[in-house]
Amino acid sequence: MRFVDEFRDPEAIGRARDEIRRLADPKRHYRIMEVCGGHTHAIFRFGLKDLLPDNVELIHGPGCPVCVLPMGRIDDGLAVARQPGVIFAAFGDMMRVPGAHGSPLEHKARGLDVRIVYSPLDALKLARNNPDRHVMFFAIGFETTAPSTALTIMRARAEGITNFSVFCNHVTIIPPIKAILDSPDMRLDGFLGPGHVSTVIGCEPYEWIASREGLPIVVSGFEPLDLLQSLVMLLRQLQAGTARVENQYARVVPWEGNRAALGAMAEVFELRPFFEWRGLGFISQSALRLREEYATWDTERRFEVPGVRVTDPKAAQCGEVLKGVLKPSQCKLFGRECTPEHPVGALMVSSEGSCAAYHNYEHRKQAAREASLV
Repeated sequence: MRFVDEFRDPEAIGRARDEIRRLADPKRHYRIMEVCGGHTHAIFRFGLKDLLPDNVELIHGPGCPVCVLPMGRIDDGLAVARQPGVIFAAFGDMMRVPGAHGSPLEHKARGLDVRIVYSPLDALKLARNNPDRHVMFFAIGFETTAPSTALTIMRARAEGITNFSVFCNHVTIIPPIKAILDSPDMRLDGFLGPGHVSTVIGCEPYEWIASREGLPIVVSGFEPLDLLQSLVMLLRQLQAGTARVENQYARVVPWEGNRAALGAMAEVFELRPFFEWRGLGFISQSALRLREEYATWDTERRFEVPGVRVTDPKAAQCGEVLKGVLKPSQCKLFGRECTPEHPVGALMVSSEGSCAAYHNYEHRKQAAREASLV
């Protein structure tokens, strides 16, 4: 298949739907976790849940980097932005994420120099064009975006641009999956593996899920047929009683990963001993920091970072939703105090957040159905 339309073909989708219904044992309930936030949005956007039998349940995992970032890290970045002469640069999906005292966008309204960039190189260009200012890039993302940050830091060193630094919040995908599987209240039958992350790390890092946990995992693409085919592959494994890693997204994901990207990450980054995750607590070896050789471009070495720790609002249940314990609609604030227009938690504001996906598609669809009955 070469074109997007082929992955949205109604007849092929219908065949995949029928195969899922044939494979799903009616005496069994299947709980499949999609790790990636992009998968969550695709599932809701294309209405794929409506095609599945009732005993195939999709659980939304911690695959949104904005969502898993604790509020304290946002406050730390904004504390640096309050230093004289600092420009705070970040991707657009960070702008409305609330810290304890407001989002970066709200701080911009209060006078801080907060700017949206579309890549780390845009932030480096800001530094190049403003030699009398210091540009701090608020770096965030899983292994998907970490290589571009690494390459930008390498370019900054090569060009001798020292009025630029990175506040590194890059995290890695494997440790939170381990934390979820170690949770006593979590039962899963398999995983839809993340497509974007896997373009960088490949498929080999997931093999422990099959060998140690005995659970199948299928790395999936993002179109409707990708996701349905991946569910077919998972159900075939479950029916046969096997557990292995399969790559449905082979047209994009190489089994061994992107070695050039992995090399750039290894050059610039090292693992942090511990890092805090929203809803999951501190997880060892789960995030990246700059190596000592790149200290000149490390915000946390160049500035006094307060290390703020802030708990989420008590009524918000972001942690339970991130772990898959609750559905978004089961949160007490969902659709009432917490909406995309007025988000309380990061899961509602992020472009990959499960609460935003549920609200934008499932919740509004249900509201429209109810309105039509009035």
